[in-house]
Amino acid sequence: MRNFGDSTPASATTSFAGLKRCVDALLYSSAWLAAAAVGLTWATFLFWRVDVPFRLAMLIFTATLFLYNIDSVLPYKYSQQLVLSERKLWMINHRRELFLLALGSLAVAGLLFWLDGWEHLLGFLGHLAAISLLYSLPVARVKGKWRALRDFPLLKVFLIAYVWAAVTVWIPAFYLSKPLLSPVVLVLFGRRFLFILALAFVFDIRDYTKDRLTGTRTFPGVFGVKATKIFALTVLVVSSFLIPQGVLHHSLLVLTVPTLLAGAIIWFADETRPDYYFALLADGVMLVQFLAVYLVS
Repeated sequence: MRNFGDSTPASATTSFAGLKRCVDALLYSSAWLAAAAVGLTWATFLFWRVDVPFRLAMLIFTATLFLYNIDSVLPYKYSQQLVLSERKLWMINHRRELFLLALGSLAVAGLLFWLDGWEHLLGFLGHLAAISLLYSLPVARVKGKWRALRDFPLLKVFLIAYVWAAVTVWIPAFYLSKPLLSPVVLVLFGRRFLFILALAFVFDIRDYTKDRLTGTRTFPGVFGVKATKIFALTVLVVSSFLIPQGVLHHSLLVLTVPTLLAGAIIWFADETRPDYYFALLADGVMLVQFLAVYLVS
């Protein structure tokens, strides 16, 4: 007679392992991050009471997948295995799949770019792509060693915030023919830039030891982790005071939720936290911001 009691733990273990594999793939392939990019773009469209066009959402999703996955398979990242986290080990074991995903995403993004007639914005989008690619690729020779943009002291968090704010605010503005220098667009851009900047410090805290070992001078390495958290929280508070004209007062209560969550994530950030803390929570709070905007729209 079959003993069902004996099989239950094994079945549960198998189910958990399968779930973990799916979650790892979602997070470490940057699909979760790409969804966050779409969510923030959608949030900007919702400010003007418009849903994000599906093909534009796909363009942003696939372009984000390409940029982050091509960065994750760069050769230099596998020659500096100083801190092997679970995330890094997953990427090493799936390097071929990530490369193929990057190529497939590039093909889809390129096709959508051409079909939807974005050629007139080639210069604008090109400079964002250049920053994203040169973020990790050698761009200048300093003291006999080639350096990427991320290697310049204290620069990388500002680059990340700029590109994310430009994509998720300026592209919707371009699409809807809104002047980029209009007060409402400038406030939206500033609010998004500071929100992403505050979250970017969390990943500097995550990479604290690795950056010190590789000689990359980041805020935690120069000023300390506690000072970085205080600065990040200050930036987050300033972002919350940038309120675009037209936002109703009762909506601010809902929009405060992602700000409070982001503040908690920043305060409790530590390099010893598991990878899910950063990949799931720190990136996921951007989707919470989209949901907050969606609820009040």
